[in-house]
Amino acid sequence: MPFDHETLVGFSKSFGLFYLIALSIGVLVYTFWPSNQKRFQQAAKDVVSNEDDQPWH
Repeated sequence: MPFDHETLVGFSKSFGLFYLIALSIGVLVYTFWPSNQKRFQQAAKDVVSNEDDQPWH
């Protein structure tokens, strides 16, 4: 089986598609994993806190 340009382009497009799909699934699994909930809730609280929401003196 010769490896011409069209074969390599088709393979790279297919591999890239499956790679991005797998990466997206990995990110979603990490995001919704129950043990990460505390970390994300703490990060949400750290971004906006009542202590920092005051005018400069």
